[in-house]
Amino acid sequence: MSALLKPYHPTSDAPWNLQRVVHLHRCAAFGATWNELQRDLSDGPDAAVSRLLEGKSHTDGLRPNFEDLSRQLADAAVVSNDIERLKAWWMLRMLFSPDPLAERLTLMWHDHFATSNLKVKDLGSMRRQNETFRTLGRSHFRELLDAMLADPALLVYLDAPSNRKDQPNENLARESMELFTLGVGNYTEDDVKQAARALTGQSVADGEFRLRPQWHDEGDKTIFNQTAPFDPKSFAKLLTDHPATSRRLAWRLCNSFLGENIATNENIDELAKTLSEHDLDIGHAVEFILRSQLFFSDSNLNARVTGPAEFIVGAARALEVFDPPPSTLVLAEWTRRLGLDLFNPPNVGGWHEGRAWLTTRTTLARANYAAALTHGELFLSGSPPDLSALARRSGHDSSFPNTVQFFSQLLIGAHLPDDRLKSLVTRAANSLADAVALLLSTPEAQLA
Repeated sequence: MSALLKPYHPTSDAPWNLQRVVHLHRCAAFGATWNELQRDLSDGPDAAVSRLLEGKSHTDGLRPNFEDLSRQLADAAVVSNDIERLKAWWMLRMLFSPDPLAERLTLMWHDHFATSNLKVKDLGSMRRQNETFRTLGRSHFRELLDAMLADPALLVYLDAPSNRKDQPNENLARESMELFTLGVGNYTEDDVKQAARALTGQSVADGEFRLRPQWHDEGDKTIFNQTAPFDPKSFAKLLTDHPATSRRLAWRLCNSFLGENIATNENIDELAKTLSEHDLDIGHAVEFILRSQLFFSDSNLNARVTGPAEFIVGAARALEVFDPPPSTLVLAEWTRRLGLDLFNPPNVGGWHEGRAWLTTRTTLARANYAAALTHGELFLSGSPPDLSALARRSGHDSSFPNTVQFFSQLLIGAHLPDDRLKSLVTRAANSLADAVALLLSTPEAQLA
């Protein structure tokens, strides 16, 4: 039995320590506060993972009537037709939602079913798609696929309204197989042509899905050597029944929650088998990963480059900049500078992740963001966060080097070696804001 199949239990070689708690929150959520880390350190891995899965992980900085506030902000963004306000709305959810795993999965599905408002030009449709990812992100994949094959934003993005029985358009059919389910090499060009026929008649009017029976090809189609009068629903079933789909989903989940090249082909096959046995239950598969020995193994610690949103929000949450909070409009802009322009993926294939997040330009942007955060440039008041007060509340109000070590534990889950601590303290020149910004610029702070 491999490390992906075996559940993690602390041992002397792999103890449940602060590093693993920080690792859990940085990989599966958007960071955590000191109190949240200490709570999970005390309660153990089973309780910590359960809180994430149940949407109860974040307890600090929560907003009363959060869902009402979220809905009001999203409505205002749509009414004003301001994409920047819609990005800010999503950043607010990442920062303050009690269910960070739901937001992480929403971000994953946004990458998987990549849809850009630059082409859709309908914020209402983009917002509803985002909510669908959030609502169905842990469900059986068939439910999400069915929803996406009738999703107005995705249909417009992939030219589905122009796919009619006398005027076929293959975009949705091709991407449904190549990107959303099977992957390259698991279908033929004739499968694409026949699938396009199955998907005819789907349209969008005033931002709403419309089925146009007169445009649908009702004849028999042969897809994957099966012949029937396939329509979107039965085509979706063909896709989810295909064994290649479970493997592609396993790859996607491993890519999202494990470090680069940590999951072997054998691991991915094992997770694919688990997905198949549980009717492509995404929530079950996520739990499988987060409770595994592989997830908490030494090889997986500091093995995954944090994405821009994880880095931006994780730093803000760890430093407890809740009252007043940073401008989420500004956070969204910084996320774009780091390479992730929410609601505007570069193409239908989504973003290149992993090491691709760290270019010369974006690495410098991460350092600049860290400095802006610790020096108060993200706040309407212009006042920097009181980092000394945070250290005092956490029981670490002592010498400057010891305070810096506290922030190292908070942000990366480990002490800095003495030589690096001495160098950082010297460079910071007794400025705690500079010291924390330098910590956030270390290689370890970019990795989870």
